[in-house]
This record gives sequence, C-alpha cells and structure tokens, in this order.
Amino acid sequence: MGVIPTQRETASRAFAVPAHASGPAAYAAGACPRTHATLPGGSLAPGAARARLRAALTEWTDLGFEIGERLAEDALIVVSELVTNAVVHAGTDVELTCRLEPETGACVVEVCDHHPSRPLRDHGSGAPHETPEHGRGLRLVATLCEAWGVTYRAGAKTVWARLPAEAGPAEEAGEAVYGAERGLGIAEVLVAPEPQRAGRDRDWLGRGALSFLAEASDLLAGQLDEDLVASLTGQLLVPRLADWCAVWLEDESTGRWGASRWSGAEGGGGWHDGTGAAGPRLARVWHGSESRIEELRRALEKDPPRPTDGLRSGPDPYPWPGEALGPHAAHGAALAYRLIAGGRPLGTLVIGRTGLLRFPDEVTGLIEDLSRRVALAIGAARQYARQATISAVLQRGLLPGAVAEIPGLRSALVYEPCDKGGPSGDFYDLFPAGDGRWCFAVGDVQGKGPEAAVVIGLARPWLRLLAREGYGVADVLDRLNQLLLDDATEAADAAARVLVAAGGRTPVPGDTQTRFLSLLYGELVPFDGGVRCTLASAGHPLPLVLGREGGVRTVARPQALLGVIEDETYACETFDLRPGDTLLCVTDGVTERRSGSRQFDDGDGLATALAACAGLDAEPIAERIRRLVHDFGTGPPEDDLALLVLQAERD
Repeated sequence: MGVIPTQRETASRAFAVPAHASGPAAYAAGACPRTHATLPGGSLAPGAARARLRAALTEWTDLGFEIGERLAEDALIVVSELVTNAVVHAGTDVELTCRLEPETGACVVEVCDHHPSRPLRDHGSGAPHETPEHGRGLRLVATLCEAWGVTYRAGAKTVWARLPAEAGPAEEAGEAVYGAERGLGIAEVLVAPEPQRAGRDRDWLGRGALSFLAEASDLLAGQLDEDLVASLTGQLLVPRLADWCAVWLEDESTGRWGASRWSGAEGGGGWHDGTGAAGPRLARVWHGSESRIEELRRALEKDPPRPTDGLRSGPDPYPWPGEALGPHAAHGAALAYRLIAGGRPLGTLVIGRTGLLRFPDEVTGLIEDLSRRVALAIGAARQYARQATISAVLQRGLLPGAVAEIPGLRSALVYEPCDKGGPSGDFYDLFPAGDGRWCFAVGDVQGKGPEAAVVIGLARPWLRLLAREGYGVADVLDRLNQLLLDDATEAADAAARVLVAAGGRTPVPGDTQTRFLSLLYGELVPFDGGVRCTLASAGHPLPLVLGREGGVRTVARPQALLGVIEDETYACETFDLRPGDTLLCVTDGVTERRSGSRQFDDGDGLATALAACAGLDAEPIAERIRRLVHDFGTGPPEDDLALLVLQAERD
C-alpha cells in the first residue's frame, strides 16, 4: 500500500549459530531470528515498518519457525503504533528491531528514536469515537503485550514490547469465531449474526482498526487525482465495512447549497440548486458483486444525498436502494458522510450494509475517521490539479505557439521540463524578424517556478521587439543585459521599501533575488547557397555545427551571463550553413546530465554524439541526442532539457 520509503540501513536476518544449524534446529544452538531497519521519520514510516515485519515473518515461517496468525497480526499492530508514536512525537529517524526469542517463541519489538527528551503519549483522555490522527496510543500496546517498557540512553529512547507466542484460552476461542484473517478482516465481523456483532466490532476496533486506518492512510497518501481517491475509497470499504458504497464529488464553489430539486429531463436529469448550478457528480460506485454495480449506479444517480445546512460531517441516514440490490437485499442500513476539508464541502460518502437495522456506533466512528482522510486526500488532489492548471496556462504563455518555418532550413525541437507541475526555467523561440531575417533563441533562467517565469516573461517579448526594430545580435544582448539589471535594481528598491514600511520584517524569498539568464541568440538570413547565421552566447553552452562531411566544430565563444555585469559589451560570430550543415543548440540540461560523477559533455561527449549523427536529417538528430541524454543516467533527468536543431536543406 503506497510507496515505501528507502530504508537507509538494514541488518540481515541472521542467526548467530554455526553454518550447519538452520530453521527450528537453530533454537537449540541459541539462534535468534532478527530483522532491523532504519526508516526516515516521515508519514510513510509506519507502512514501511509493517512491510519490513511482514517480510521477516514470511522468511522466518519459510525457515520452519512456527508463528501463529494471532502473534503475527498483533506484532504488526504493535509495530505500527510504536513507529507512529515515534514519528509524531520525536520526528527523527526510527530504528526498528524485531526478533523471536529462542526459548519461548515470543516476539520482541523495539522502536528507537533519537529525541529522548520528549515523553511518551498515550492519549488517554481522548473521546471514545474521536480517535486522534496520530494513533490510538500505548493503551493498545499494553493490551496486546504481556510486557512493555522504555529504555533511555544518551541521545536515544527505545520503546520495547514483548508479545507471547501462545494465545490465552479466551483469545483461542475468539480466533475460531473470527477466522484466520483479522487485521483488515472486518468483513467477517459484519456478516456475523446481530446478537454477536456489537461485541465483535468492539474487539476488532481494539485490535484491527488502527491497522486498517494506517493502511488506508498509506494508500490514499500522495494520490493526485480525485477520481482515483474515490475509487480507492470503494476498494477500502467493500467488503470490509460495507456491502456497497458510493462517492459523490461537489464543485467547491457551489458546495454550500440551499434547497435542491430534481430535474428529470431526458438525458440531463440531476439535482440542481436554486441558481441552476449542477449538483454533485457520482464519481464512483462499488459493490461486492460486480453484476449489481450498474443497476445500483442508476438508482443512486436519481437520489443523490441532499446537502445539509452547515458543515456537519454526519453521519446522516440515507434511503435504502432496495430495488437495485435484488430480492435478497431488500432491507439494510445506509449512512451518508459529508466529506469536508479545510472548511469546504467536497462531496459525500455513502455506505450500505444488507441485513442491518443500524450500523454499530463503533463502526460509524471508524468510518468517520476514514471519511476525514478521504476528504483530505480529495482536497490535496484538487489543490494539485489547480496548481497544475495554472502552471500549464502560464507555461503556454511563456513559449511560442508555433515555431516559424524558414525557407531553405529544416528545424527540430526537443523541450522537456523536469517539473511537470510548474513553469520551466528553459525557453526557446524561433520567429520572423522582417526584411528576410529570422531569429532564434535558446535560454536558461536561474531557478524555476514563478521567479523563472518573471524573467522569461520579461526577456522573450523584448527579444522579439528588439529584433523586429532592426537591432543586431550583439546590440540585442547589450540592451537585454541592461534591462535585466534595471529590473533587478527596481525589484531590490521595492523590497527595501516594503521592509522599511513593515518595520524590519524578514524579506519574502525572491524579494531581492538576482535575475539573470544564459542565452544563445542568433539571426538567420537564407541565401542561394545556404543560410547565413550570426549568433552570440551569453553564459550558455556553446553551439556546435556538424558539417556534411562529418566534422564537428564550435561556432561561438564564451561570454558573461545576462543580468550580471553592468555595461557589458557582447560580441557575435557570423558563419554560413551550407547545404547539409547542422547547427545544434542545447541547454545545460543536456551537457550536465549526470551519471554518477560524470557529465554527458565530459570529454566532448556532446560533440562525439553529434558526429555520430552525420547524414541524418534534423528530426532524427534531435531524437537521437534526446535518447542518448536520457540513456546516459540511470534515472530520469533532474534538470529541464531543451535542444534546437537547424539544418540547411541538402541540394
């Protein structure tokens, strides 16, 4: 469930015995099955700890050690609670050690954090059905274990718990009733006859609810699509806590409804508020029987939950859709939970169980806990979607809508932002400048995000304006350099005024940040024998020309970044691209692509790669360089990547 964080340290599950001893026989030799891991102190640590213990229990069982199902599940719950307690109340990395005692077969769990000055929390004063987000406290550990305690040493605190190998008589009887699967096996509890259900709900909540909520949190954490959150919610609830469930999602802007009414127009029926805004959208329906889902969906679409006044999460009764569930499910209980996060209504969760007059209070409290987690996940997904939309719109505004076609010249472009959720620091342009001239630019702004967007939004329009006013390549860079310096000075003055007005507040990050960029800028003039190119590089990776005979040469000289040095004078180079010659322009996302300590352009790596492209057209060259850059490292690129290929057409 979810992504498990990297375990930075792992000790082997070894046995301190001679090589010939293994499995249960190793008990006689004093062996101690053991696993150890160091986990980052974050929200995913409990899930990683449970996964670690499951793997160890499986390995020990395969080696022949007898580990009862009750012991295995209790150990998972104890590990989850102790690691959660350490992460929330210490906030440091967590060391987990689990071992089986050779003499008794008991399991000992030790969780060590590195903040010994913070006391343990047992949350004993919490209301019975208002479980804190950080766990159910050490009372659960004390209930499951025959002994537990705390050991302090310099710089660390270790909480240990010892779980007996054999269950007592009462627990064995309960095991026969519940069946083998307990942790997430609440389905067996709910299908039991009504007189037995309440007691079994309480017992499961004491042992399995924490594990269920922890697994649910792991699964929902980091989901960036609200419809996927709704789908996962259905899989979590059915059949563990309900026979069926449905999730409606609301538009936040119309979530606070007054009276609603049903519009039964064919093809467009649905609930509407008084303003005509559409009602909630039925995002997901889940049923234990696949054959019932579509019929249940049709019934629920006709009767969505009606929003109540205020922001109360519920639960509220919901009409039982008996006709859609078949003759064997004519009666049951259904509840609606409003999904609220940050004071905003986001939707409604409805659950139903056949054969119940009412859900037990213990179960409704558990589902209320889950509904809060679902609401938070939906809110986070929507926030991500809003930011992604804003970033996409902003990114489109910072790049040209189309690349100009130049007579006698073929062009190919590769543009891959590293961060898909925000504006890139790389940009490009290729545009007509009038009088038979075309201009191109490939640039890389310091940083990313809004600050980069400010610089690109300033530089790119000025490049076009100055080029179309007839300024040459060197003059364009001179003026753009001064423009960036003036803009940085004005920004610093404005930040200083705000600082004085605020009485010496801490400056907002970016108030006085230097705004500079590297830029490769050039001008193209086609003629009968090819294309004349004039260009200059300001702090940018130097461009390369691949001749039709296969030779590669550099066609510019290094110069200072734009926006750094006052009154800097830039120079340009002029050369001709003959038919078949290729000009390659890249950003440092290409040249500085890493593989360990090596970079892609070490030892003229880019020139070597370009030389191997002799005879290819512009687009195949761009694609081959892109593929070589990606293949150079083991992971995805960590920087924005842009490259422009300009090739004079062959005779």
